[in-house]
Amino acid sequence: MLVAECHEYAEALLREILDSPAVLMTPDLRKLARRESKALASASGEDVLAICNHLIEQGGRGRVRRAEHGPAYESRMVAFDLAWMHRGAFALLNWRELERLGPTLDGWASVDHLARKLSGPAWQRGQITDARVRRWATSDDFWWQRAALVSTIALNERHLGSGDAARTLDICEVFIDRHEDLHVKALSWALRELALRDAPAVLDFLAQHEARLPRRVTREVRNKITTGHKQAKPSAAMQRRMSARSRERG
Repeated sequence: MLVAECHEYAEALLREILDSPAVLMTPDLRKLARRESKALASASGEDVLAICNHLIEQGGRGRVRRAEHGPAYESRMVAFDLAWMHRGAFALLNWRELERLGPTLDGWASVDHLARKLSGPAWQRGQITDARVRRWATSDDFWWQRAALVSTIALNERHLGSGDAARTLDICEVFIDRHEDLHVKALSWALRELALRDAPAVLDFLAQHEARLPRRVTREVRNKITTGHKQAKPSAAMQRRMSARSRERG
């Protein structure tokens, strides 16, 4: 497609999102992204990223449909999912493309969406460097800082066996003395995910930095290692889910 054609395509999709008579919920937006991924299967990755970027850049205009997430929520979610689902587009995700997709990050929902589906997997596949993720972690931007932490989750997905303690803990170490709630939660999450792959490395990290780490982090991570859940005593519903997962594995 020509640039103008990409923009025209994105505008039509944006109008569909913003002019929907009903508020589009997350399942609706994912369904829309899947539809577009199939429709654009033969399009180049460059064209798909151009469409995604236009959705993000222009998504704040028009009616605010999901005010609790910010005006760009719907178009941004479709853009992130489309970039994730389209193989050609995902293969092009270097740090420049990721930072171009991420200028409207404005809360944990948008950060975690980008980090879990785009920046984390791109890092795990070698499309961005350790230095770039550390640069996000040490930047002045609160949301990119959280994105660096959440990006570590992809390094420790189940299919990766023992996980990647070295790279995960390198980023976690940046946040040892940080006590902002959303950073504390993300640090706990990152360590809990690594603990599923390499509990000894996580326990060593906790022992080394216990005096400086937020208590919530040490409590939740140790609980995860000993009980399988971040709470010392999981709720009855969580116990049922954990039991069901155990039966499925075994």
